[in-house]
Amino acid sequence: MRRLHIGRRTWLVTALVALTLAFVAITLASSRGLQTARVDLTADHLYTLTPGTQHIIDGLHRPLKLTLYFSEHATRDLPQLRSYEQRVREMLQEMVARSRGRIRLVVIDPVPYSDDEASAEGGGLTPINGGSNGERVFFGLVGATVPGGEGGGEERSLSIPFFDPARETFLEYDIAKLLYELDQSSKPHIGLISSLPLDGNPAIGEPPWAVVQQLEQLFEVRTLDADTLTRVGDDIQVLLLVHPKRLPDAAVYALDQYVLRGGHLVVFVDPDAELDTTPYVDSNGLTDDHNSDLPRLFAAWGVTFDAHSVVLDRSRALQIELAGTNLNHPAMLGLGPQELNHNDVVTASLQRINVSTAGSFDLAPNAQTRLLPLIQSSAEAEKVPAQRVLEAASDPTALLQGYQPDNQHYVIAARLRGTFHSAFPQRAATPGHLAESRPDSEVVLVADTDILSDRLWVEMQSFLGQPMLSAFANNGDFVTNLADNLSGSSALLSIRGRSASQRPFTRVRALQAAADQKFLVKKQELERELAETRQRLDELQKNGRSSAASAQQKSEIEQFQQRRLAINKELRDVQHQLNAEIDALGLRLKVINIVLVPALVTLIGLLYGWRRVRQSRSRPG
Repeated sequence: MRRLHIGRRTWLVTALVALTLAFVAITLASSRGLQTARVDLTADHLYTLTPGTQHIIDGLHRPLKLTLYFSEHATRDLPQLRSYEQRVREMLQEMVARSRGRIRLVVIDPVPYSDDEASAEGGGLTPINGGSNGERVFFGLVGATVPGGEGGGEERSLSIPFFDPARETFLEYDIAKLLYELDQSSKPHIGLISSLPLDGNPAIGEPPWAVVQQLEQLFEVRTLDADTLTRVGDDIQVLLLVHPKRLPDAAVYALDQYVLRGGHLVVFVDPDAELDTTPYVDSNGLTDDHNSDLPRLFAAWGVTFDAHSVVLDRSRALQIELAGTNLNHPAMLGLGPQELNHNDVVTASLQRINVSTAGSFDLAPNAQTRLLPLIQSSAEAEKVPAQRVLEAASDPTALLQGYQPDNQHYVIAARLRGTFHSAFPQRAATPGHLAESRPDSEVVLVADTDILSDRLWVEMQSFLGQPMLSAFANNGDFVTNLADNLSGSSALLSIRGRSASQRPFTRVRALQAAADQKFLVKKQELERELAETRQRLDELQKNGRSSAASAQQKSEIEQFQQRRLAINKELRDVQHQLNAEIDALGLRLKVINIVLVPALVTLIGLLYGWRRVRQSRSRPG
């Protein structure tokens, strides 16, 4: 019996050692060989890469190095930023795991006055103030190409200057865009067709418009001649069509087929292009209203545009100086965050767009496309004939006479998305003709050309004796973002904004909303009784100044004050009830998380252990 007892103990020790060694071996093997085996259990799949991002990573031609700079020490008192850093790092690690060695990630804490801090600044990162002990906080990404790979080309470096938690919904897009741009060996090609002098006039020393100068820093811009255009080349990744007027049929057909082939077209039209220098009546008697339209293509795409109506918006009117007087111009609009679509990557980070004598777009009744607004007016807007705006040029305040808001948000800029049909069905027999586009093709429409003019968004300043452009609105950023977004691959365009990792307390919000509604009712009741009492006091004062009247006034005042105290008590009771419900909800969650779940796990473990003991005892000797 003793030998049998010793044998069992030896067997048990041996089994435990073997299990320990097996556990260590499996852990090491999984850490090396199963790095990509992950399970995303979040409600919105926050850590699952979209197919577009996967396509970009799988198609990388060049090895890349990503350096994440995060001021660990300086953010010890900034829990929100530290939480978001973990979100960013996990997203980057997911991309590294997907790349199978094509992407390498390095994380650096740039402590003050170190070489790492200088490297972060040299890489283009933008620090913010407000860290511990007044330290600057770096939180950005620098990406660089590594020599070698299929793509070749010169080494490049790009950066995300700062990861703003407010932009979390576009985190995956921003990183995927950086990867895509690093993998490209040359600048994207942008085409430009314009009847306005965007290129300036070199003969008289007139520089290109600031928006063109900004585009040329990031893209290779090619000017195309509409009079000779018969086909838009496939190398043109984005085509900007500005103020189209009397385009030849050949040029319109070239645009039609370019869109159906999957080309990215941005159209700027205008009911009154103020920078159009064409005479209103030329020497041949031909009139020109300085408006532009693309009627044939718009009709085929299911979109309507009134080239003779201007959107006024008195609540967004810009202040101008005219004849030495400052006044608000209802046809010149400063559109802020409420009018910009912050769910679209192009306008998400913009704060102000200025437009002038802009029009608006809408869908035709039989449209098969969708209009996704980028820029809208407020609900205080009104549409008026463009001729009326021209007649009020010397006194814009005249436009406010008889002003009647339409209670409608007019769409000034939008994405038009869907399946596009050719505006030239009669050319079906032409070799290479396309009758329709792929689903979810896209055109961007802007109902204003003045948005591109320098006067609405930049001003010339002198810095150390050198001229320098200073932006006071985001018009240039809007155009650059459009070109940047559309010049990416179709995989990049498929990446949409995602949910934020911070989930709201929906039950608490519902309780607060219900309490707010109760407060509103009580507040209205108090204000109504206050007004009635004041009216009663005014009547007593008009009826005479006798002692009886004074006594009645005192009685009214006392009654009002007693009622006011009672209502204030009811308001406090509502607040107390709200706090009690929220506290009760929090207590229930704590009990569930701290007591119930551990108790349940313990109970299951005890039952399992009791069952094992019972089974072992029931076995024969």
